[in-house]
Amino acid sequence: MRVIYGLLAEFADEEELLQAAAAARQAGYRQLDAFSPFPVEGLAETLGFRPRVPMNWIVVGGLLLGAIAGFGLQYYTTAIAYPLNIGGRPLNSWPSFIPVAVMTAILVASVTAIVGMFILNEMPLRRHPVFNVESFRRASQDRFFLLIDSDDEQFDIVETHRFLLRLYPLEVSAVER
Repeated sequence: MRVIYGLLAEFADEEELLQAAAAARQAGYRQLDAFSPFPVEGLAETLGFRPRVPMNWIVVGGLLLGAIAGFGLQYYTTAIAYPLNIGGRPLNSWPSFIPVAVMTAILVASVTAIVGMFILNEMPLRRHPVFNVESFRRASQDRFFLLIDSDDEQFDIVETHRFLLRLYPLEVSAVER
């Protein structure tokens, strides 16, 4: 049994791809993706791409968590777990905790950024289904592709195929999972 991932339309240049993406959005398709050998100005906006979760908030969360963890670990070890009164100095000498708290914050923010990138990009994806289409090999050379995902609520294989043919692509291919 063939399970369809979506329909892939092949175009010769970036203007045709932009026009096709705009027409697909205007027709009500929302689960779209495009592939091109170089960045196409305005394509992300045409496809309606919006970041789901701003990455900067994820990194700021990791930064704050790292700073609190670094400071808290030093406070716990010097003031609670193993307090030593040396020369009458206070147990919570916070100025000396700052360098370690900053380094811990940077470390945790960096790891959070890497892990967040992998999670948000749904990586690692072993093999994307579009690689099953023979003509997709030219996506990194000189061809432009528009994919309408079968998860789109408006997707109907026959009607979507007819719609894509009205955009005058070089070829329309069914992408199998």
